[in-house]
Amino acid sequence: MPRTRAPKDDRPQKVAKNSKQHKKQNSGMQLMQVKPKTYAQGEIIQAFYENHLLLHGPAGTGKTFIPMYLALREILEEGARSPYRKIVVIRSVVATRDMGHLPGTKEEKMAPYETPYREISNELCMRGDAYDLLKQKGIIEFECTGYLRGTTIKDAIIIVDEAQNCSEHELDTIITRVGENSKIVLCGDYNQSDLRGKEKEGFKFVIGVLQTLSKFESVQFAHADIVRSEFVKSYIIARDEARAKQ
Repeated sequence: MPRTRAPKDDRPQKVAKNSKQHKKQNSGMQLMQVKPKTYAQGEIIQAFYENHLLLHGPAGTGKTFIPMYLALREILEEGARSPYRKIVVIRSVVATRDMGHLPGTKEEKMAPYETPYREISNELCMRGDAYDLLKQKGIIEFECTGYLRGTTIKDAIIIVDEAQNCSEHELDTIITRVGENSKIVLCGDYNQSDLRGKEKEGFKFVIGVLQTLSKFESVQFAHADIVRSEFVKSYIIARDEARAKQ
């Protein structure tokens, strides 16, 4: 159903946005100002402050980038005014679900999967060591689904990335970890799932359940929302058209 409300890209009543760079209250770094490039990105910015979220659609649409920006801005710029104290990024490691048996510490096993969030954080903060500094300060945490049992995530913005690669059991585990004063944002694209068979259908099932909840909102992205590059946009359109003809 088409949405009629206009997307908002800021909260001027809480934070003055008079320049392209804003001093962070907690870290001494600068945070880049981000404006929505598409209507769907604007929808994220408005819905983020109202509900838990599902962001669904093709690659290159900003499904991860925009929530990371909003989460950093909320925690670092709002400071004591924000109910949130940290960002918890969670993803399933499909290729190594048995990673507990692999050599190395937990941090060493998960390090390769942190690359996208390191790049986003460093870009947004305009310095190459931003992600590592934010981790040291406890502002960002990265977790894989295999390490979540028995935990409660409080006072946090929880970003579940590549959610289409989580099984029903993994998604259930993540969602039931959400504690007081926490917000969950699921980012994914069913068409990019690395799962197979019934396991792949778990994403659709859990999303169907979430969409019955009053405090949960979906933002759907389309080909027109791809902003990574014109090449990626043209490729995804051509790929999906070819698949439709099969």
